[in-house]
Amino acid sequence: MKRHRSEFIGLHILNNLIIRRRRRRSFLLPLLSAACGCLLLLCAALSVIRCHRLPSNTSIKGRSSDLEPWSSIQSNRFYGCSNASSDFRTAEMKTEPNRYLLIATSGGLNQQRTGITDAVVAAYILNATLIVPKLDQDSFWKDPSNFSDIFDVDWFVSYLSKDVKIIQRLPEGEVGEVRTARVPRKCDATCYQSRILPIFKKKSAVQLTKFDYRLSNWLDQDLQKLRCRVNYHALRFTHPILQMGRKLVDRMRMKSNRFVALHLRYEPDMLAFSGCYYGGGERETRELGALRKRWKTLHTKDPDRERRQGKCLLTPAEIGLMLSALGFGDDVHVYVASGEIYGGEATVAPLRALFPNLHTKESLTSKEELAQFSSYSSRLAALDFFVCDESDVFVANNNGNMAKILAGRRRYFGHKPTIRPNAKRLHELFLNWDKMAWGEFSSRVWSAQVGFMGEPSEAEAGRGSFHENPFSCICRDTEAKDGVEGSGGMFVGEVSEEAIFFEDDQDLAEAEYVDDGNGI
Repeated sequence: MKRHRSEFIGLHILNNLIIRRRRRRSFLLPLLSAACGCLLLLCAALSVIRCHRLPSNTSIKGRSSDLEPWSSIQSNRFYGCSNASSDFRTAEMKTEPNRYLLIATSGGLNQQRTGITDAVVAAYILNATLIVPKLDQDSFWKDPSNFSDIFDVDWFVSYLSKDVKIIQRLPEGEVGEVRTARVPRKCDATCYQSRILPIFKKKSAVQLTKFDYRLSNWLDQDLQKLRCRVNYHALRFTHPILQMGRKLVDRMRMKSNRFVALHLRYEPDMLAFSGCYYGGGERETRELGALRKRWKTLHTKDPDRERRQGKCLLTPAEIGLMLSALGFGDDVHVYVASGEIYGGEATVAPLRALFPNLHTKESLTSKEELAQFSSYSSRLAALDFFVCDESDVFVANNNGNMAKILAGRRRYFGHKPTIRPNAKRLHELFLNWDKMAWGEFSSRVWSAQVGFMGEPSEAEAGRGSFHENPFSCICRDTEAKDGVEGSGGMFVGEVSEEAIFFEDDQDLAEAEYVDDGNGI
């Protein structure tokens, strides 16, 4: 049984980590032939993976061999802080009468979340009353949900009442024509004042369209803290979402005291958007190529170059190898947050072979329990968001909006372990992992991941977007002490240059979409 399991894993690892590196069909046959010759070597290596733990005398650069990746020994030194200063003017003091700001968000749930957060700050800058933001119902997600279907709107309005006046709809008969406008990305306070205030001199209501990442990373301290109050306190899911989310977490806890949540972006549209090649031969090239044509503004990319630069999504097989190398055993329970996975179960098989205890919201619930959410992509995404946030360790195979927002949120609420792969460094390791001793491979993975593990030392001002690194809202407890020696925790080392994430990386909903009515 053990022998068959190792052969099964070996074949899948070969298929996902080696064959996909060759784009031309003519390479497939010799590689498949080579698989037979390499199988014994792979089985031997994979038998080591099954052990998962390094010998106690193994030394890994930047990490003590007696530490595990389940916690941070320095997390108790920091805490989230977002209270306004005494100089912060309240909504009652500064809101102009008969001045209303409307926002049309853009993208999926988490991209819209950034827009909602920034909309509150924009309203504060403009001394305007904010109308509860309108969610994007027109993109290919085709989700008709309103704000109140996802978030507790009464809580949102009341929690922020001292900061910004918020109402649910425009007053009837008082406003007249609503002027639409769009501000550039990374627009700061001066930018809003120079571009939008002149419009308010002529019109009572202004709607800002495609409102995503339209606010600068660099604002004064009180505006940044307002951002954090919105994102981490005011935006609370509705009761049905919270109730089902808690049920999913409780069922995971019944299976294991602690669990890993994996945000696995491997949907056909995401693979097509990336412009990378994932080893599916001519069929993949044809299918993903057809999907890619739906974005009018995407340029042709060199798949090999994209992978070398770390811009490709990690495959389930690669995520499994990374987690194994970081010390997670095959007894770990993993909650997988994902949409439709391209290739189905065959694609997930290498990950399941290394981590057999995989769970999803579908596997943890009945169809009847999920019925009220199943037709709405944003509500399903909210459930995944809740479970990932509650997990002991959060892992992502991507640098998308959900990964960024959860990274920031988990920093704010105690620097809970958040692992995001350094794809650029890991790429070379995955190509050659079977040529190394397992201890050496594990050590190199740990070294590659310095700066990508959610440690307090990574949270330098200006590193990545503010939503993933809310540096203005992280305070240090000078009286706190590190964890007890030998109690476990991740290393804290020098942050690598690759740890700098750029918000300029184009995301799925940012490209202009050709809507043919069929969806994706």
